[in-house]
Amino acid sequence: MATDDYLADPEELAILTGKPATDPRLLQHLKNATRRFRGAVGHKVNLVENDEVVLDGLSRASVLLPVWPTTAVHSVRLDGVLLAEGVGYQWSDSGVLRRLGCDRWPDRLRCLRVIYSHGWATVPEDIAEAVLDKAATMAAVPHGVASKAVGGQSVTYGTQAAVGVTDQWQKCVDRYRIRTAGDA
Repeated sequence: MATDDYLADPEELAILTGKPATDPRLLQHLKNATRRFRGAVGHKVNLVENDEVVLDGLSRASVLLPVWPTTAVHSVRLDGVLLAEGVGYQWSDSGVLRRLGCDRWPDRLRCLRVIYSHGWATVPEDIAEAVLDKAATMAAVPHGVASKAVGGQSVTYGTQAAVGVTDQWQKCVDRYRIRTAGDA
């Protein structure tokens, strides 16, 4: 089962690699793959409670909270003034924060301070699969080796194994990356 330390189940990685799930090197590869994914998307992925963000208004009716899914919006302050949910704003689990009572948020930078909860209590399967694939590749490719030959046989390890960018990985990163004002 995935935990806060890992975005995939060590038992599943053990099945893929044929190594014990308690193997320290295997667990380090899983931790490294988890770190790479979190670094690429710019957030923890797991459920985060009471996270605080400061956002720009940008004269829009709606702004995007950077990480979705949004599980709760605890408070929204506009220029320091607490707004009431359902009167001053409304929100969706996709992370849309909409201004009510007027058409737009003000065209000011850093005017919104939001405390919200976001992320997944259970890691999405496509994230777990991408992390497992990366960890298994890391476990299979000898560190620092591009190719090796023994007797009459040679093996060349692909560039994707070295840099960690497969199509599956990139699509998953693109789907779950932190969102910016330009994504609205």
